[in-house]
Amino acid sequence: MSGEKKVTGKLVLAVSTAVLGSVQFGYNTGVINAPQKVIESFINNTWLQRYNEPVDTSSLTTIWSLAVAIFSVGGMIGSFSVGLLVNRFGRRNSMMMVNILAFIAAGLMGFSKLANSFEMLIIGRLIIGIFSGLNTGLVPMYVGEISPTALRGALGTLHQLGVVFGILIAQILGMESLMGNESLWPLLLSFIFIPALVQCIGLPFCPKSPRYLLINKNEENKAKSVLKKLRGVSDVSADLQEMKEESRQMMREKKVTIPELFRSPMYRQPIIIAIILQLSQQLSGINAVFYYSTYIFAKAEVEKPVYATIGAGVVNTAFTVVSLFVVERAGRRTLHLIGLAGMAICAIFMTIALVLQEQLPWMSFISIIAIFGFVAFFEIGPGPIPWFIVAELFSQGPRPAAIAVSGLSNWTANFIVGMCFQYVEQICGPYVFIIFTVLLVLFFVFTYFKVPETKGRTFDEIASGFRQGTATNSLEKHGPEELNTLGADSQV
Repeated sequence: MSGEKKVTGKLVLAVSTAVLGSVQFGYNTGVINAPQKVIESFINNTWLQRYNEPVDTSSLTTIWSLAVAIFSVGGMIGSFSVGLLVNRFGRRNSMMMVNILAFIAAGLMGFSKLANSFEMLIIGRLIIGIFSGLNTGLVPMYVGEISPTALRGALGTLHQLGVVFGILIAQILGMESLMGNESLWPLLLSFIFIPALVQCIGLPFCPKSPRYLLINKNEENKAKSVLKKLRGVSDVSADLQEMKEESRQMMREKKVTIPELFRSPMYRQPIIIAIILQLSQQLSGINAVFYYSTYIFAKAEVEKPVYATIGAGVVNTAFTVVSLFVVERAGRRTLHLIGLAGMAICAIFMTIALVLQEQLPWMSFISIIAIFGFVAFFEIGPGPIPWFIVAELFSQGPRPAAIAVSGLSNWTANFIVGMCFQYVEQICGPYVFIIFTVLLVLFFVFTYFKVPETKGRTFDEIASGFRQGTATNSLEKHGPEELNTLGADSQV
């Protein structure tokens, strides 16, 4: 297809503006950790003013944990609400509307210290969690629907790049010498106002999803006009034909609800794959590694452990860029398998190093190498791929419901790890990473036998494979390029 691999200015503008929502998600995931001590001090001072006595340790832990974990609760609510917005208002308009939540959250968190109200901080974290949950569905969906088939994987990776870049910005700005101090932490939390404002300015100049225009709104001329701008060519007949075929397939389907995803044999396999892929991201142990990293760096006698943690954030970002360039060559399934296997090996080395650290001090440096390796392998596969492959596994009809379900799975697992890891770590000590090693091996086995390759295939070809029950087998035998020559409806 002419223009299939062409990157136009309109496409760059649309993708980069949309990915600001991913940056917001990453920033708000990482921002709360650095200023923990100064925020706990603020909670204590507020309690002292109200009740004329310092807060007890148990209440302080509860309030702090709530401020951290309620972000994930908001994420669950937001991710599950994606389907309600996208079909009614469209992908682009939905992204614009949800920024209202970012402005409200920025106001609540930014003025919480002035108002002597930790409740405002908690409510702000809940609202920004809802905003982030919505974006984890909206951004991959919009980017997937405006991207040419040959670039869909590479551009889909940009969501995860935005997330890790947001985490890195939060780690840097959260340093005590910058904004992670007693006077500036409210500004650190309300910094989200700026990317939200930039996105609101940029989105009106971005096109609506051509798939949404053609399939949901039946506006073929508008869809054609948008495609010409996005592809930079005058002949977009192949794109339109693909969408029309998807539309015809949808007309043969009744409206897909969330229960229908699990009841229908046509959707059951892809929705289970989507859920397991999201769980493989959150239950891989990546959050646990970031939780443990500062402790390990301190044990290794790194002079400033915070800089080493930021170093891990840089590795995180760098390998997401690597994934961006190789995802269309190596394929989604292959990279996910490499990532899971590499993480499992690094987790084993981390366990050995942590167990022997007291007897052999140099083992701390093995731990550091294992951490960097673990993070690198995460960003090669389990980091970026679950987000956009979910959008690829489903046609236009069930896609919003599927993204809502898989997003809820991701946030629920995120919440469970966040709440339970510290207790599990207290019980298991350094052996905690054995649990993640076992989970990574199980996810590897599932991916190997059940997850199809989606590289270079249209949405309808992928959906067609599941309808015929040939998605995995046909790809294992032929590979995506050969399968494309066989045609979408071939029985292998």
